[in-house]
Amino acid sequence: VYLVINLLMPTWQRHQELQASRDEKNALVEQKQLAIQQTEQVRAELAQVKQQNAQVLALFADERTLDTLLLDLNRVVESGNAQLAQNAPRAKLKRFVPVTQSPEIVSDGSLGPVVNGKLKRQVVNIELEGTFEQTQSIIRNIERLQPLLIVKDYQSSLAQTGDNQQPGVVQPRGAVITTSFQLEALMPASPAEAAAAASNQNQQ
Repeated sequence: VYLVINLLMPTWQRHQELQASRDEKNALVEQKQLAIQQTEQVRAELAQVKQQNAQVLALFADERTLDTLLLDLNRVVESGNAQLAQNAPRAKLKRFVPVTQSPEIVSDGSLGPVVNGKLKRQVVNIELEGTFEQTQSIIRNIERLQPLLIVKDYQSSLAQTGDNQQPGVVQPRGAVITTSFQLEALMPASPAEAAAAASNQNQQ
């Protein structure tokens, strides 16, 4: 009994304490390993989100693409003319008039309330002449341009020439039409612009 009380019991208690300490440290190691795995997972998810965000932002216009928009439209029009016969009617870009001098914050709900204050747009009035097939091709090629562009208020009418003003004149299949529309170039607002827009909406 003496040996049990004075030697074995303290040794057993010490063993129990060491085992508890070992289990506690093992639990801490497992928690840290789990935290490291979760941290790596969060980092991977963050990198994926950043990549997706960059891909989305690449769809929008920016100040640089707005500066070259007129040249891009001229290139689209002339690329179709290059394939025509010499005596065929040629498409022309007749008007390119920005409605505003600089991009404005979207706040009217026209693109949905979710994007109010988060996007800017530059609106340009466009007018061009060409056959129906040429006009259709130009519109399709505009949609393929890099920046996100929206065509609105599309209107087409037969071009006013000396021949089609005469009553009873039948227009050929390749008759020239005049087409006008608004082109909206969308771009993300900066954090400062978004905050200012949100503040203005709260004040209203």
